[in-house]
Amino acid sequence: MAINLATKFSPVVDEAFEEQSKASIVVNSDYDFIGSKSIKIYSVGTAEMNDYGRNTDGTARYGTVKDLSTEIQEVAMEKDRSFTFAIDKMDEDETLGALNAGTALARQINEVVIPESDKYVYGKMVENAGTSVVETIDNTNAYDSLATANAVQDEASVPEQGRVCVGNPNYIKNLKADERAVLDSEIGQNLRIKGVIGEMDGTNIQKVPSRLLPAKVNYILAHPVATTFAVKLADYKIHEDAPGVSGSLVEGRVYYTAFVRNNKKSAIYVSRSEAVAE
Repeated sequence: MAINLATKFSPVVDEAFEEQSKASIVVNSDYDFIGSKSIKIYSVGTAEMNDYGRNTDGTARYGTVKDLSTEIQEVAMEKDRSFTFAIDKMDEDETLGALNAGTALARQINEVVIPESDKYVYGKMVENAGTSVVETIDNTNAYDSLATANAVQDEASVPEQGRVCVGNPNYIKNLKADERAVLDSEIGQNLRIKGVIGEMDGTNIQKVPSRLLPAKVNYILAHPVATTFAVKLADYKIHEDAPGVSGSLVEGRVYYTAFVRNNKKSAIYVSRSEAVAE
């Protein structure tokens, strides 16, 4: 691709909005893959309650002894992604520094790497949601839909504190216009950076671009206990005058995965405008 060289123009590059990770507030990092490509997660069952046999002979007063059931979920690293580009010395000089390896790398991470990994995480969440419904959302039922989603998670004993509604811009617009919705906008700057616009009924409301969500998704109601995001390697390098390059050679590699624990799927509820074949 041709590089536009500056003559008497300002060295300011028209940067796109730098998006930090949106998905970071709906995931956990409870597991790591250090020294391995895959891990096994054990889900242990529980014992049923009995009436205590106060006058029962023998050792059966507490009930019949049974072994606890166990389930094994094996998950592996999935995404091994990379990029590379070069910046010629004279291109950097003749664009008055607009083509700079350091700022170009930061732009690559913010505009390409992070959005790609966020989209991957949201896809995993939707694919493994405990509940998925198809409904038409407008400004008369946006609040009721989210209230129903919260009620479903209440019944499944999903923790109330920490839930996040990840909505596309159209859903958020309808939610704001729904006269029953009361949004508390008193939130911290760190959440605003990640797209959180406020809190409603104890749930953080987060707006994300539709391009990051799977097709036809209105919103995802999720608690971070359900989804794990693990980065095993994030390696970025700038080589000065590498063989064959007069200037800077930039390379990056990101090795990561995301998964939903089998026994935590109820902590993800998805609303879609249309059914989509996975």
